[in-house]
Amino acid sequence: MHAFYADHFVLPLPPGHRFPMAKYARLRERLAQELPQVRMHEALPATDGELALVHSPAYIDAIAQGTLAAPLQREIGFPWSPAMAERARRSVGATLQAAREVMAHGGVAANLAGGTHHAYADKGGGFCVFNDFAVAARLMQAEHARQRGRAPLQVAIIDLDVHQGNGTARIFADDRSVFTLSLHGARNFPFRKEPSDLDVELPDGCADDEYLDAVDRALDELAHRFDPGLVLYLAGADPHEGDRLGRLKVSYDGMEARDRRVMHWAWQRRLPVVMAMGGGYGHDLETTVQVQVNSYRVALEYHQRLQRQPGALATAP
Repeated sequence: MHAFYADHFVLPLPPGHRFPMAKYARLRERLAQELPQVRMHEALPATDGELALVHSPAYIDAIAQGTLAAPLQREIGFPWSPAMAERARRSVGATLQAAREVMAHGGVAANLAGGTHHAYADKGGGFCVFNDFAVAARLMQAEHARQRGRAPLQVAIIDLDVHQGNGTARIFADDRSVFTLSLHGARNFPFRKEPSDLDVELPDGCADDEYLDAVDRALDELAHRFDPGLVLYLAGADPHEGDRLGRLKVSYDGMEARDRRVMHWAWQRRLPVVMAMGGGYGHDLETTVQVQVNSYRVALEYHQRLQRQPGALATAP
C-alpha cells in the first residue's frame, strides 16, 4: 500500500496556534515503526493546470504570490508564507498521486494529510487552502476519459470528518458525476453549510451505536443512488471522543468500526479507494495520531485482502 506525505514542509505558525501541525510527522513516524508495509513517498506539488481544474486562476496566483486579501487569508486560518503555499500544493499533489496509484493498480492508497474539504473554487477556509479531493476527482475523470475513451468516471466522496465538507459540496453542486456524502456534527463548524448530495447531521454527544448506525444508513443510501468507479474517503479523526473540537463521543473501537464499514462497502464493489486524514484536534496529540494509525491498519488489511483475493466475496465487517 502506498502513501504520500509532505510533512517536512512545515508552516511557520505563531505561538499558541491551535492547528496541530506536528501530527503529520508523528503519523509518518508511527507508520514506519508499526506498519512498514505502507510504502511512503514524498508528495510532488500539484501544478497550476491541475489546480485550475477546480480553482480560479486568480486564487491560485494569489496563494502563490502572497497577495490574497487579508480577510480571505484569515478565513483560511494560516498566515501566508512561501512554505504555506508550497505545502498546500503538495497536500493536493499527495492525493493526486494516491489517486493515480489506485486507478492504475486498484486497492487503497493514501495521503498522510489532505481532506481539505473547506476550500471553495475561489477561496479557502478552516485550515484548507486548495481542495485536494475536488482536484483529484476532476483530474481522474479527465485522465479516465482521455485514456479509455469512456464517459466520465463516477466518483463518490465519502466525507466522515466531523465538520461538513462545505467547499466540496459547493464545487460539485451541479455535477451529477460526483456524489458528495458528508456525515458531520449538526452544530459544528462550518456554521453555514452547503447542501451535499447526502448530508447526515449528528447531535452533540453522539456515541458509537448511533454513529455507526448513521454510517450504515448513509452507505446504504449512497449505494441506492450512485454507482461509483472511484471512492475518495475522508477518514477524519475528529469524531473521536478525545477530540477538543469534535463534540461527539465515538470510541477508538467505534472509529475503527467506521473505517471497516467504508472499506467493506468498497470491497463489495471492488472499488479503488483514496484515503485522506482530514481533521483531528485531540487534547493529546497522540490521541489523534492513534486514531489515524488505526485507520491505516484497517486500510492496509483491506488493500492486502483485495490484492490476494480480487474476485472473492467479502465477509461482513
